[in-house]
Amino acid sequence: MLSLVMQEDLSNGPYPEKKDVDQTSWDRRLAAFYSRMLRPLAGWSLNSEGFVEQVYILGAEFEKSTESELHKHISLLGKQLRKQGMQESLVARGFAIIRELSWRTLKKRHYNVQLVGGLVLLKGQIAEMQTGEGKSLTATLAASVAAMAGIPVHVVTVNDYLAARDAEEMAPLYRALGFSIGVVQNGQALEEKRKAYAADITYCTNKELGFDYLRDRLLLSNWPSEARIAVSNVLLGDLRHKNLLLRGLYFAIVDEADSVLIDEARTPLIISSQGQTTLDSGILQSALSVAANLCVDRDYELFEKRRNVKLKNLAILHLKEIANKSAEIKRLGPLWVELVSQALTAIHFYQRDKHYLVQDDQVQIIDEYTGRLMPDRSWEQGLHQLIEAKENCPITNPRETLARITYQRLFRRYLHLSGMTGTAEEIADELWAVYRLKVSRIPTNKPSQKIAKPTLLAVDQSQKWRKVIAAIRQEISKGRPVLVGTRSVEASESLGAYLNEANISHQILNARQDAEEARLVAQAGMAKTVTVATNMAGRGTDIKLGDGVAEAGGLHVILTEFHDSSRVDRQLYGRCGRQGDPGSFQAIVAMDDELFRLFAPVWLLKLAHRSAGRTEKLYFFLRRISQVRAEKQNAEIRYQTIDQDREIEKMLAFSGQQL
Repeated sequence: MLSLVMQEDLSNGPYPEKKDVDQTSWDRRLAAFYSRMLRPLAGWSLNSEGFVEQVYILGAEFEKSTESELHKHISLLGKQLRKQGMQESLVARGFAIIRELSWRTLKKRHYNVQLVGGLVLLKGQIAEMQTGEGKSLTATLAASVAAMAGIPVHVVTVNDYLAARDAEEMAPLYRALGFSIGVVQNGQALEEKRKAYAADITYCTNKELGFDYLRDRLLLSNWPSEARIAVSNVLLGDLRHKNLLLRGLYFAIVDEADSVLIDEARTPLIISSQGQTTLDSGILQSALSVAANLCVDRDYELFEKRRNVKLKNLAILHLKEIANKSAEIKRLGPLWVELVSQALTAIHFYQRDKHYLVQDDQVQIIDEYTGRLMPDRSWEQGLHQLIEAKENCPITNPRETLARITYQRLFRRYLHLSGMTGTAEEIADELWAVYRLKVSRIPTNKPSQKIAKPTLLAVDQSQKWRKVIAAIRQEISKGRPVLVGTRSVEASESLGAYLNEANISHQILNARQDAEEARLVAQAGMAKTVTVATNMAGRGTDIKLGDGVAEAGGLHVILTEFHDSSRVDRQLYGRCGRQGDPGSFQAIVAMDDELFRLFAPVWLLKLAHRSAGRTEKLYFFLRRISQVRAEKQNAEIRYQTIDQDREIEKMLAFSGQQL
């Protein structure tokens, strides 16, 4: 029987969810050791061939059924699932019905690998499916079977565009199955969200889900015990449900699971209120001016890998002398030294068009993993206000934290958690250590025709862009479309300037153009089209090839800067060669790229300089050692985030405000 919690097990408590695990660093280390050393021996067996055969046999029967007959089968199957649990024979029957109705409504029948992927999701695991294998359609199998059993389902993805797109594309199938479907988007009214979460299957982003969960927890914090809730329900009716957004944390299918559960887990979600501040524009400008006059190494140290600044003792004494000469600054007390330290951070580590955009006189943060704007987010501890002052924008008041949670704590509270991604094997140990999620690799439906071209290593940025231009010109001369991936808005627009000089027509997809994403992606597979994109095009985007493109060699992808994680690189490469289509990819990078500058050993960079253009294996080693170092640091930051959140939770619990 599959390990899926049933509806009758979910009725207890005012807000169904798992109790979070108080996990220590040693617990994680032992779990990671188990995953790394014993996973091959302790692996699970899945009779996928037998299961797929069952689905096909039942499918032949359902092909002859009328729509009303299929609905009778769905009704009966729902009762059996609630009574007997997720037995494979019942799941196979459900998949067969879903597959048949998918053909009737979407003109798509799930492939064998998608059937296996759906089964993996119901087992509460991560299905590693290569990009282009149809993860969106795979999710309908697990989501629909869970909905048949009466279990509310959240399909979680990384941005509003993908949530809305997938919900719209799959809506005819869900309606044919008799299910309601909801979509949660940024900016919706609370009543709209409440209605969306009340649907059988809800598509939402990880950020909106997290913030809506925190809003519910703030509401529930006024109900200190289940007994009090029960008494209130008897006397007044269940008023609680009128204000809560979610119905609890039942069953989540996380699309792009490595991005949501790992990459974005470094930053906690925080709900805050407008606070009071003594930091006016004059004080902020003073802090920036003083910081600009301090000297690195003499007055402070920079730790670029972690974006930290450490003031030296003499500099701190100097700052205190400045404070003693100004009554306005002196009243800040110790905050003055912290403010100058944050000013140094704002000056050295936060760049316009890389970490944030300025739009309509507002500083808006760019999500470094998705390349999208986060208009409702702000940095803490005065950093956001300092960046506003640096950019001569109106100063907003700092925010006071009301509630916070990490993605680790949020998703561990789901009664049933599963996910899909094209890149999970590299972080299988962390997925098990933190979430107790196993990774199952699903084979491709068709053999890959993707061609990897040799990496080109440039000495500096200027030489890199010239090499990129030459590669683009060569590919479009063959009639092929080209997708060029960059790590920042700034880099995408720098390349755009070079393309203009070269008279090469192109389109740019970054945080400035996110409203036009669907249109730009739709054109990206047309012959001779050049698309320059940030990480926005790295996940979930299905670039369909135009007429004659497959014959010309398919889409060509150029990566212009390696990311901290090789998984993000693989996601970009995955835009080409989807579902057996032809395609190719190539990395054209520079030795002064951020990854190499921060994480590559100096001796290795010198060796790469001397052997430029001759040793492909050396480039591989340079990339690998840099990314391993970066990934290790990022993993450590994520673990520290969990530990810090646990300590904050204990303090909140002590004060009676535990979430």
